[in-house]
Amino acid sequence: MQFYKITTDDTLREIVQHGSMDFHFAYYVDDIFKYNCHYIDWHWHHEIEIITAFKGTIICLIGSEEVKLQQGCSMLINSGIMHRFETTDGAIMPNIVFSPNILSEENTLIYKKYILPFIQSNITYKIFKPETEWQNQILQVISSIYNHQEQRNPSELYTLQLLLKLWGILINNIDVYSDLSLKQKRNIQQHKLQIMIQFIKDNYTKKLSLLDIASSASISKSSALQIFKSKIHVSPVEYLIQYRLTQSARQLRMTEESVYTIAKESGFSDSSYFCRKFKEFYHMTPNEYRRHKNIDVK
Repeated sequence: MQFYKITTDDTLREIVQHGSMDFHFAYYVDDIFKYNCHYIDWHWHHEIEIITAFKGTIICLIGSEEVKLQQGCSMLINSGIMHRFETTDGAIMPNIVFSPNILSEENTLIYKKYILPFIQSNITYKIFKPETEWQNQILQVISSIYNHQEQRNPSELYTLQLLLKLWGILINNIDVYSDLSLKQKRNIQQHKLQIMIQFIKDNYTKKLSLLDIASSASISKSSALQIFKSKIHVSPVEYLIQYRLTQSARQLRMTEESVYTIAKESGFSDSSYFCRKFKEFYHMTPNEYRRHKNIDVK
């Protein structure tokens, strides 16, 4: 079976280009069960994303919130928001990812008046349900966008027309001028999170404590715990262990080093503990994982 995974940089920003340089729009149909460990891991991007629960229920982790997106509903995720997708019933998730600039170039009146306020607002996400009239209108536009992308040669012009129609309905039915101080606080916390994640990735082979991780961002241990828990739902130490496991899995795929050596090189002082945590995370032992290394993971 072929598995996929999200590719991110050191700040968890997704580094895949969505669409082309001259038309920054992409359409996907994701089967969440086909992703490594059966979830689409934490990531963020400057683009706006709209997802739909076409089949099954999508568990959306967005910042400090967990939202269950029921079949037939859609969700818009704002630019720059950290998120992760899970499912327990094999959800199929058509989705579009597009740059806000596709709607209008920066420094234009349209961008400043109708796009920038939304991006800078405290709105992290918006759910669209068929029971609400204006949201149902948006669901119909989203369906039209999906259907058009399924055509042999979808028109960029018609796609843009549909996106602008969707945006017009959205912006006329929400208040983007909510508490901006919360937005600013969220940005500071995300910056601190990125510093700590970078510190972990640079030093994961060493013996690290919660205090070491918190000190890298010049904050207290309790603040580090709060930021990690609210942003990506794990503690700093849990994230450190998970990152060590992903690096050890890479070595199992790419090298012939012994499990003991890989455990040591990945920051685990106890190989038995490493094997136990590896099985908890990947649902197979390191040796079983190595035997399956011919699986194409991308």
